[in-house]
Amino acid sequence: MDSQAEPAPSGAAEPDDAEVARRFAAGEEQALAWAYERWAALVHGMGVRAFGPGPDAEDVTQQTFVSAWTGRAGYRADQGPLPGWLVGICRHKIADTWARRDRQRRAAEAALAEAQAAPPGGQAPVDSTVADRVLLLGELDRLGQPQRGIIELAFFADLTHVQIAERTGLPLGTVKSHIRRTLERLRDRLEVGGAALHA
Repeated sequence: MDSQAEPAPSGAAEPDDAEVARRFAAGEEQALAWAYERWAALVHGMGVRAFGPGPDAEDVTQQTFVSAWTGRAGYRADQGPLPGWLVGICRHKIADTWARRDRQRRAAEAALAEAQAAPPGGQAPVDSTVADRVLLLGELDRLGQPQRGIIELAFFADLTHVQIAERTGLPLGTVKSHIRRTLERLRDRLEVGGAALHA
């Protein structure tokens, strides 16, 4: 049998974790690729446990590795292995995402309280902007993925269609069609809901 025909054992040509960490800290791009191959599932799993599958978990994974790479000078092998350091960064990114979600939730609650505080038939009608915001946030809660994530990236994160496609891995045409169809659906629902709210 020709021994050259046999595949090499998986990972035989790759360094061990400690060497990957050393090269990562030294700024070798190949080490970043190895780190991503080995530990992206760990990081993404944390994102999924925090937010469920979808754009938030994917965004946390991407942000973790970008932050780790740009801040690699802060990594110290003597303070722990690289995957542990990545987990720490991921926890920060998850906390940041929860804080952003909390700000959005508080804004929605404030808008709802403002809408409910208006006296029925009182001097000032419910501010249409406030009413629309309450309705929009309610409708977003009813959207499934990936539509909700795409709309949030477009309107809360102010990303372009191209940036959304890059971040989600979806084709540009798919992103555009999701946004168009979702906006049409939201518009129809807001027209009905707005009529009911202002009645």
